[in-house]
Amino acid sequence: QVQLVESGGGLVQAGGSLRLSCAASGRTFSRYSMGWFRQAPGKEREFVAAIRWSGDSIYYADSVKGRFTISRDNAKNTVYLQMNSLKPEDTAVYYCAADTGIWGPSTRDRNYDYWGQGTQVTVSS
Repeated sequence: QVQLVESGGGLVQAGGSLRLSCAASGRTFSRYSMGWFRQAPGKEREFVAAIRWSGDSIYYADSVKGRFTISRDNAKNTVYLQMNSLKPEDTAVYYCAADTGIWGPSTRDRNYDYWGQGTQVTVSS
């Protein structure tokens, strides 16, 4: 069992930055690919970024490429999402998720086995 706890969300003006953190329980975090997803009101959950367990494979959604950076610290059981140049359309609840499969990272939410409770990010114009 893996528990994921996100933090770092909040209210920020357009053009600002936030860094989300996702702390994971368990000793096998370093074996899991990790992803960030988001869900805006009235919309489906969408992929944001993902990183392989080794950190050598990273994917981004086109909408955040060049603005967001995913990283991980396996010693701290934590994955991060640095978000720069935020836009009002980035407003959503952000979720981190763990993919225990060996072929990660995946951009599909159905491939993730564990999810955090989410953290709200609101970007004002």
